[in-house]
Amino acid sequence: MSVVLSTAPLSVSDRADFWQDAMSRTFVPLDVELHEKEPAPATIVSRRVGFMQVSTVTAGPQTLARRPRMIARDGKETVTLTLMHRGIAERSQDGRDAAVHPGQFSLSDSRRPFDKALRQAFSLTSFHFPRSALGVSDLELRTVTATPFGQDEPLSALLAGHLKRLDGSAEAVAPTQADRLAMVTCDLLACLIQERHGRLAPQEPAAVQAMLLRIKEYVVRNLADPDLSLVEIASAHQVSLRYLHKLFETEGVTAARWIQQERLERCRKELARTTSHAPTVAVVAHSWGFASASHFSRVFRLAYGISPREYQAAARRGSR
Repeated sequence: MSVVLSTAPLSVSDRADFWQDAMSRTFVPLDVELHEKEPAPATIVSRRVGFMQVSTVTAGPQTLARRPRMIARDGKETVTLTLMHRGIAERSQDGRDAAVHPGQFSLSDSRRPFDKALRQAFSLTSFHFPRSALGVSDLELRTVTATPFGQDEPLSALLAGHLKRLDGSAEAVAPTQADRLAMVTCDLLACLIQERHGRLAPQEPAAVQAMLLRIKEYVVRNLADPDLSLVEIASAHQVSLRYLHKLFETEGVTAARWIQQERLERCRKELARTTSHAPTVAVVAHSWGFASASHFSRVFRLAYGISPREYQAAARRGSR
């Protein structure tokens, strides 16, 4: 059954507030700025395909923004794939800007800030699902956010065709098959993401990949150790420091940066805890291997656009 949210029955003066609330409830909390003096009627039609929400949005010019404080307050970890039907979406996330045209699709990750400008009347369909359903690494996902995909490559053309058919038949999917179909969609998307990431970072032989996986597992087990060093990691796996750096070159990130990203993400999740005994920022920083709370605060702000203290406060306010 479809859920329809429309501003058509409302007065022009009431439409902006209703639309802000409707977009935030349908997807994730967003800042919405309408670019019409008298907003035209706008509509969201949503339906479920298992764990995936499929929503078609038709509206006038507007700008959408996902801010750091919103991320802290709601704690949602979702991915949204948006297929454009009419109009152009100007997307920004993870240091990239892209224009997404009709027939193309793009991705956004709710865990980091993003912007979307729609400067003319538009129509799009968004496929919204938990980040955990995708089965790709954070680095792989960061590679493709704010990136247009279309019919110019075999995998993206295959997924685009699948999305169009799913959009047209979502309500007809039997409940017993809905989760399986949603998973097929996520699997196709994961293949596309990994293929694109692999092209940017060419695949190494299986033995090299196995070594890199063992090193990553070792690092994750020892993230809490502030004395964990690249020299120690290399020595524990009987490889040279130079070879360790070469392994991580295939990931498009330095070894030190990868370790820092892993620590930051665990700290972010810890700070989002809303229990009455939530740990202090300093305790969180030290528990995940940051020797200096001030250094942790600096790199956290660079990564998420907000200080860890502000992030924790916003998460607590959002739980009330």
